[in-house]
Amino acid sequence: MPPHPPAAASPGEGPLPGEFGLIARHFRPLAAPEALGLLDDAALLDPPPGRTLVLAADAMVEGVHFLSTDPPDTVSRRLLRTNLSDLAAMGAEPLGYLLTTAFPRGTAESVVAGFAAGLAEDQRLFGLRILGGDTVSTPGPACHSLTILGTVPPGAALRRDGARAGDDVWVSGCIGDGALGLAVGQGRLPPDPGGHLLRRYRLPDPRLALGIALRDVARAAMDVSDGLVQDLGPVS
Repeated sequence: MPPHPPAAASPGEGPLPGEFGLIARHFRPLAAPEALGLLDDAALLDPPPGRTLVLAADAMVEGVHFLSTDPPDTVSRRLLRTNLSDLAAMGAEPLGYLLTTAFPRGTAESVVAGFAAGLAEDQRLFGLRILGGDTVSTPGPACHSLTILGTVPPGAALRRDGARAGDDVWVSGCIGDGALGLAVGQGRLPPDPGGHLLRRYRLPDPRLALGIALRDVARAAMDVSDGLVQDLGPVS
């Protein structure tokens, strides 16, 4: 993790520490032993014996994938859960992840603290830890990228090309809730009773247990992100 210039703090708050101070304060407590305390240039990871590695990556840009009004902890949890959903679609179990954060200059340290707290919560829920990454500042909107690592037994991954003509198509969950929740957050729809749609947008539910259970049942699987009809194209 080479150093980068620290971002300035918002008025009324102390300045953000430098990169190494920021990592030590907010991200080192999240690190796996293989991350070497986030003090080295890379992590050292021995894959579990007899398992195949599964890797996926997603990025989120403020104003495109999340809103400036979203709580920082939900931004990080949404980023992690989006990647976990990719593992679930492959029938994989999570192992760890790499994180790159680009916070705008002027970001308050409380925002970074909230972002890290969200990661800590979902690390406990889903049983994985951070392995490394990078932190930078940016003059533009916030942008965060996460690369996730998982494992499956050899030959057990659920691939899209396993589908065959005549196969049934099954869906878990309710398609469209996340898009409706985003519209609520943008003010394009009125708030829904109980805030269900907003929660579905901010905290998608990665169905890891279902993906694992389907390894010996389904021939193909995928994470629905752009709508059922559009996403079925790659498996048809």
